Amino acid sequence: MAKSRSLYVCNQCGAESSQYFGRCPVCHSWNALVEQPLSPQTGTGPRPASRRHKAKADPAQPRQAIPLDQVTEHPQARLGSGYRELDRVLGGGIVPGSLVLLGGDPGIGKSTLLLQVAQQLAATTSVLYVCAEESGQQLKLRWQRLTAAGSAPRDQQASLGSQLYLLPETDLETILLELESLQPTIAIIDSIQALYYGALTSAPGSVAQVRECTSALMQLAKRQTTSLFIVGHVTKEGAIAGPKVLEHLVDTVLYFEGDRFASHRLLRSVKNRFGATHELGVFEMRDRGLAEVKNPSALFLSNRDQPVPGISTIVACEGTRPLVVEIQSLVSPTSYSSPRRSATGIEFNRLLQILAVLEKRLGIPLSKLDAYVASSGGLSVGEPAADLGVAVAVVASFRDRMVDPGLVLIGEVGLGGQVRPISQMELRLKEAAKLGFTRAIVPQGQGMSQPPLEVIPVGRVIDAIATALTPANPDSNGHNSSGALG
Repeated sequence: MAKSRSLYVCNQCGAESSQYFGRCPVCHSWNALVEQPLSPQTGTGPRPASRRHKAKADPAQPRQAIPLDQVTEHPQARLGSGYRELDRVLGGGIVPGSLVLLGGDPGIGKSTLLLQVAQQLAATTSVLYVCAEESGQQLKLRWQRLTAAGSAPRDQQASLGSQLYLLPETDLETILLELESLQPTIAIIDSIQALYYGALTSAPGSVAQVRECTSALMQLAKRQTTSLFIVGHVTKEGAIAGPKVLEHLVDTVLYFEGDRFASHRLLRSVKNRFGATHELGVFEMRDRGLAEVKNPSALFLSNRDQPVPGISTIVACEGTRPLVVEIQSLVSPTSYSSPRRSATGIEFNRLLQILAVLEKRLGIPLSKLDAYVASSGGLSVGEPAADLGVAVAVVASFRDRMVDPGLVLIGEVGLGGQVRPISQMELRLKEAAKLGFTRAIVPQGQGMSQPPLEVIPVGRVIDAIATALTPANPDSNGHNSSGALG
């Protein structure tokens, strides 16, 4: 009887080791090695993709490598998904033979989005939906709710899903045989953590199972040009579960995110071999599924007709999409020896840097005050172009002043108190003008004309604050123009 052996695999980088280490010798992650039992190969069928041994090439055989300019071109048009927001994030549509990994928190809407996409594509082409986590009856119930097919005549229900094929299966070999037999244009795997390969002794969802299943699906997708969507679970840290090699195998990695208490959902691209990264798609969760948001900027703006102190407006860029976002700030006296700092949707370290600049360069005693800053709508803004809006909102709250609701602020704040230039200025100004803003404060040297928007270039933060803050009218709202704290 053969003696069983174990292999230790890192769940962060996929490195293999014959013995256990507390720290991975490759990526240096602590407690990342997972024991993987090994056993002799049993049964029939192909071995895992990463363990196949190929015969050595005969030296007498001619070489197979050819120059790049002699590679035969097969131009293939991208396939529209039926949703412009998804096509934007994918780089213009679905590339034939591509492998797309979609991750997100449980219940965020991953399966709902892919089922709606499958419904749209099934009207023109064949789609295979592998539901590894639910039965065919359960998925059809969800499909009827999303398409409102339950009240439609029986012949119309049949036409809606005539080219949408369901496969409730978790065995990898069965799924590969079905893909080779049906040869669909689009295939959806929901989810990769539920699949298993019988030749491996580890449980479904383990490092080895996820890696081998994805590798086998990738080879089949490239061979028969089937566009493959794979749903991936996420860990408690927010990363896609499984080894990092899973993200290296696929062509595109998408993250579906959103606040569980809000209705909108954000689809981000963090890797894309066929388009730009860091693109953003905006959806809204409704009673019959996800709907595209035509004007995302309006989603992140509140009522500008009733301005209140401590609120400013910025224009952030997510990839090629400009978004007008409202920044809210609250500065109040602290009750503790150490003041509280809170940032929601804004990078915390950048907030601390801006507060330090305001105290050093403007003399505002923020070290004795609590400071809370948040972006409206739960949108995460991480680019430096939001610095000027954060600084003006903090000072406006400190002085109990109101910022002109028709004003947008765009610029990075330097440690010396200067306003530094940023990229994609023309795109930001066009979005602000389209939404009806009348003035824009921008860094000096980037004051390009954008009628009817009045562009005001500034070189220092103190000049931007002086321009942005307008005295409140005591007769109308009772606010003290001299500042409640200053």
